[in-house]
Amino acid sequence: MYSGSRGEFRLNRKYDSYIPWAEMELFHNGSSCDAGRIFGCHWVPDLQEYRFLVWAPHAKQVNLVGDFSGWNPEPMERLSGGEWCLFTANAVVGQYYKYLVQSADGSAVYKADPFAAFSQCGSETASIVWNGGHYCWHDQLYLQTRAEKNFLVEPMSMYEVHPGSWLHGECTSEYRSTADELALYCIDMGYTHVELLPLTEYPYDESWGYQVTGYYAPTSRYGDPDDFKYFVDRLHGAGIGVIMDWVPAHFPRDEHGLSRFDGTPLFECKEERMSQHPEWGTLIFDYGSPEIQSFLISSACSFFDVYHIDGIRVDAVSSMLYLNYGRKDGEYTPNREGGTTNLEAVDFLRKLNTAVLTRFPGAITIAEESTAFPLITAPPDCGGLGFCLKWDMGFMHDTLEYMMLDPYFRQWNHDKLTFSMIYAFSENFVLAYSHDEVVHGKRSMISKMYGDYDNRFASLRVLYGYQFSHPGKKLTFMGNEFGQFIEWNPNQPLDWFLLEYPRHRQLQDYLRELNLLYRRNPAMYQRDNTWEGFQWLNVDDAQRSSVAYLRTGEKDAVSLVCVMNFTPVEYEGFVFGLPGMGYLKEILNSDNLRFGGGGSGNPRRICAKKQAFQQYPYSAEIRLPALSAVFFEYRSAEEKYSRVPADQVIGA
Repeated sequence: MYSGSRGEFRLNRKYDSYIPWAEMELFHNGSSCDAGRIFGCHWVPDLQEYRFLVWAPHAKQVNLVGDFSGWNPEPMERLSGGEWCLFTANAVVGQYYKYLVQSADGSAVYKADPFAAFSQCGSETASIVWNGGHYCWHDQLYLQTRAEKNFLVEPMSMYEVHPGSWLHGECTSEYRSTADELALYCIDMGYTHVELLPLTEYPYDESWGYQVTGYYAPTSRYGDPDDFKYFVDRLHGAGIGVIMDWVPAHFPRDEHGLSRFDGTPLFECKEERMSQHPEWGTLIFDYGSPEIQSFLISSACSFFDVYHIDGIRVDAVSSMLYLNYGRKDGEYTPNREGGTTNLEAVDFLRKLNTAVLTRFPGAITIAEESTAFPLITAPPDCGGLGFCLKWDMGFMHDTLEYMMLDPYFRQWNHDKLTFSMIYAFSENFVLAYSHDEVVHGKRSMISKMYGDYDNRFASLRVLYGYQFSHPGKKLTFMGNEFGQFIEWNPNQPLDWFLLEYPRHRQLQDYLRELNLLYRRNPAMYQRDNTWEGFQWLNVDDAQRSSVAYLRTGEKDAVSLVCVMNFTPVEYEGFVFGLPGMGYLKEILNSDNLRFGGGGSGNPRRICAKKQAFQQYPYSAEIRLPALSAVFFEYRSAEEKYSRVPADQVIGA
């Protein structure tokens, strides 16, 4: 705990007023959201000098080394809170630097700046002098509009992207050129957001950014910080939100990084066995430390503040919440109540979400959490963690297991299709088919599907139809939208050449139309978190592995009937219930010829019959093509049925 007080910069008193004493006290109290503006390398215009400030309370001495000193050590002065500071007029933007940290035992290690705004990447580990850049933003209207929206009643279709392998490849991708092409692609495909794999600086390419050493620096693999600002600004100009994976669950052991930063476990848990992640070989943050809280929360806030991102997806939340995560009995230390919950991590996550969501109107926080830990998306004052959304890992696992089955056996596994609705409104969910599902031998999405070539594409179309019409926000990993056959390889571009083949191009066309259907019909998203927006119309037809359900929005929204057939058999006269007299008009059919289907469907308007089906007083019969997702407008008899020209009907 911080016990220091405001002091003086003894080497030269002219610098004393340029030491952020009050802000440093907030850092030590765990109250800072702006530690990146305090620590690290900062240009001081009044002095025409750079200030270097680092926290290393247990170090015997810290020296600044860099290009500007010929890499000769320059002693830094210790301040009252365990910070070390040095001002210099010799540094220039783009020069490399490190801290030479001498421990109490006399050993010395070169460390990268934990608060650096710009760093080398890969095997090169120096921090880079940066003065804040000179980028001029153009997204004020976008941010104002974002602040006025309620994400819960807005469509969210996220396109998950690894910038290095989306189009060009790791070594040739650039923030600016990728942004230009990605913005156009997202507009064309109808995505509302891009979700980026972690871009906080990381040394090991194969970690995909999930082992972070620079929590304040966008990776320099694709450009400098101003280039990343352009990336976000360009997407905002296209109306596309930017969400970034952020990784506070663990950090790597790399010598130049946070590990034993001042010769002691400063950033990691103080108890050795609880500081090490048993499955990943990484280190775990000390969430109970006020300084670590400030460090991490300020990292997240800096990307909202400096880079205008719209959301963070917090990785591996489950590993943070449980003290026994990946550990056997006897291998962990229980909490003060004798339980397995990491109470300090719970408090930290509440504090994180409160800070982000109060400081940045319209911002979104998303938890990747794979257990039944309660109230992930409930407000902290209601006992929740305060996230906006949570990935529905159960939906993902159940539906993929279901789709890998021989269709004959699906009738005995119907619950894998329907169980998600038992808990669908317990949290605000994201239905995600992410990068994690198409690597490490798990096979690509198209390769997971059962059957021959055509049936695989048909199966993927109906699965995506189910995902997009099921309550919850949507996420699709790059390449999944056109059926890439090989697993994702982060070291090479996607196989865009596959779009020269009809089935792949037709699948992409179908995803485009699904996005349009989703975004144009409020019934698909306005009531995502309540039973008022969803009714099963035929849920128990396990023998035919088919389901039908109704999606409804606010009072002026047109209701949609969604029907899914997960067998390679067409059903003539498939019946489902309806709550009242009305008419059905097919508006999208995955079996349409233009999507690679067989062309079966329901070209004529269908009238409900006054014939009860299950609990409903009315019913309807349709032709349900094999392995298909079929969507209908459903209007009551009192409504004047819209006559939409054929060339304006989605899927026509």
